[in-house]
Amino acid sequence: MDKRDYYEVLGVQKNASEAEIKKAYRKLAMKYHPDRNAGDKESEKKFQEIGEAYEVLSDAQKRAAYDQFGHAGMNMGGGFGGAQGFGNAQGFGDVFGDIFGDIFGGGRGRGQQQDPNRPQRGADVQMQREITLEDAVHGTTVEVEIPATKTCDYCKGAGAVTMQQGFFAMQQTCPACRGSGQVSDPSKSARKLSVKIPAGVDNGDRVRLSGEGYEGSNKGPSGDLFVQVLVKPHSIFQRDGNDLHCEVPIDFVTACLGGEIDMPTLDGKVKLKIPAETQTNKKLRLKGKGVKALRSGITGDLFCHVVVETPVNLNKEQKELLKQFQDSLGDAKKHSPRSASWFDGVKSFFKG
Repeated sequence: MDKRDYYEVLGVQKNASEAEIKKAYRKLAMKYHPDRNAGDKESEKKFQEIGEAYEVLSDAQKRAAYDQFGHAGMNMGGGFGGAQGFGNAQGFGDVFGDIFGDIFGGGRGRGQQQDPNRPQRGADVQMQREITLEDAVHGTTVEVEIPATKTCDYCKGAGAVTMQQGFFAMQQTCPACRGSGQVSDPSKSARKLSVKIPAGVDNGDRVRLSGEGYEGSNKGPSGDLFVQVLVKPHSIFQRDGNDLHCEVPIDFVTACLGGEIDMPTLDGKVKLKIPAETQTNKKLRLKGKGVKALRSGITGDLFCHVVVETPVNLNKEQKELLKQFQDSLGDAKKHSPRSASWFDGVKSFFKG
């Protein structure tokens, strides 16, 4: 099967700058990295393909040969399999080290993998926990379990292995531990932790516990634990930053005459004053009844969006009273300014 065009693989134009090529590669490599697609052969294939494309296009000499001769130029000493291939200064392992740094388990450069006895940092642990809006606003504690692990015997904790191909050596993600340097240890019990979720966290925020990830190898430091917060939808409130919003239905009489209603907040019940002649969609603010910001300490507001409900299931007497009420209004424009304005606009539209 013919190889795909390297520019097409990375999704960039042929005149793309070095920075654009690096950015495109980083995005795709993170998407298809084996650590994020365990057991997905198609993702693994794409990961290797984009790595190959980047290895050529990120090198000025190889890129020039590729631009002039295409894939055939890579067999002329300018790329894979030739004198400038993986055995040169920037092989596949260097590509990953340059791009990822410590994103996946602290980074494991070529030099580290050549020394299996060198201390290796443990991999980070990523978890998600779902909490209520009340817990997000006031803070809470969640329980997590860290699976027991041991150093991978296959890669000795390096997270990658070196594959020899003739004169060339290529580093690949360890198939046993998928790059973490650790494998499950069924002989040990999972480690239980209580994680404090601070007040004011929002959906998607992460809480970090330094050193609570997987253990390092050869006396290397442990990784970190990251707990991502997912906030459940609330039956009444919707959060927007530090503000809360909710819909408040009121009856027809209260809308006309005004009054007070009991309004729930995350801090308890308060009185919400409804002004006379309130219309649907009017927004009433309860200052300081929103969410206290995690970092700034500023508290948002609660915005109540009024919905005026039309009476239903009326009996004969009630309908008659409404007719009498309507007759008593006389000039409708005086009591329904928005309706009158709308009808005036309709008349102008048809006349135009």
